[in-house]
Amino acid sequence: MSNIHSSPYIRNSDSVSRMMLAVIYALIPGTLVYIHFFGWGVMINIVVAVITALICEITILKIRHRPIKPFIYDGTAVLTAILLALALPTLTPWWLAALGAAFAITVAKHLYGGMGYNPFNPAMVGYAMLLIAFPKEMTAWIPAESHGLTFFNTLNYSLFETLPAGISYDALTSATPLDSIKTQLSLGYTLDEIHQSKAALFGNIAGYGWEWINIMFLIGGLILIAIKVISWHIPVAMLVALAFMAMIFNFSDAGSYAPVSFHLFGGATMLGAFFIATDPVTAAASNKGRLIYGAGIGIFIYIIRTWGGYPDAIAFSVLLMNMAVPMIDYYYRSPVFGSTGKS
Repeated sequence: MSNIHSSPYIRNSDSVSRMMLAVIYALIPGTLVYIHFFGWGVMINIVVAVITALICEITILKIRHRPIKPFIYDGTAVLTAILLALALPTLTPWWLAALGAAFAITVAKHLYGGMGYNPFNPAMVGYAMLLIAFPKEMTAWIPAESHGLTFFNTLNYSLFETLPAGISYDALTSATPLDSIKTQLSLGYTLDEIHQSKAALFGNIAGYGWEWINIMFLIGGLILIAIKVISWHIPVAMLVALAFMAMIFNFSDAGSYAPVSFHLFGGATMLGAFFIATDPVTAAASNKGRLIYGAGIGIFIYIIRTWGGYPDAIAFSVLLMNMAVPMIDYYYRSPVFGSTGKS
């Protein structure tokens, strides 16, 4: 009996592993600049998160009696761990990164059936859990280029939570530029007064160091669009919506609302736009749906940053729009293959 094959025949050279590897490569420039400004804690968090994610992935696959190699080599667990680690404060104990990665893989990914079945972005689920459970550790950052810690100092803190003599954790850490502006504005200060009193936290257009990190993640994201690993719809919609919200409120009161450049190049904006929101599993499927999905994330980011209780808002904005994806896909479906309809 001969095999029966059905059409259409589509040859796609881009495997999941190749796509994940391309995304990881695109993260390298921004990660290197991140390390330059904030120290070796970035790399330590990545290593701890990746090791934990792989251990959890292998363990769950064995429990589920699934083949290990295909799922380990696809790179999804590694990318999830890297994205989570990049969202963590750079001076954190090892267990924080490990706990977040374990939660992301076991609960946010495999609890729903594994790759392709999870409705929520695993890295952002892990981050949100850590932020809610450990707010003190998750909101204390070291200022850019001011810590003076060596690799071994940072590793020692990660493993044993001890710092060199004469250096205290509370004196070393502070709020991020986003958090600092929100707090000071709530106390009645204007943006000009905040910039003058905390000049070391700010650069030319956004938080000092953060502006360059965002520029490098922007470059990496544009490369992913150019090589067609991701589409432009989600990042463009997200950034345009965020910029539009910032422009309206800054125009109405420039002393109380940060300018567009601060929102676009501050915090994790570009990382979120090109590397987190574009997750193909949890994002909308059609192009029109992606525009709505991305715009919703941008609007939520501005609302939470400006009036919410958390300094940055990428994780919660992405998770909120993950909830809306089934409805978006219901009304904006991808066209059936071979049809002339457009998404």
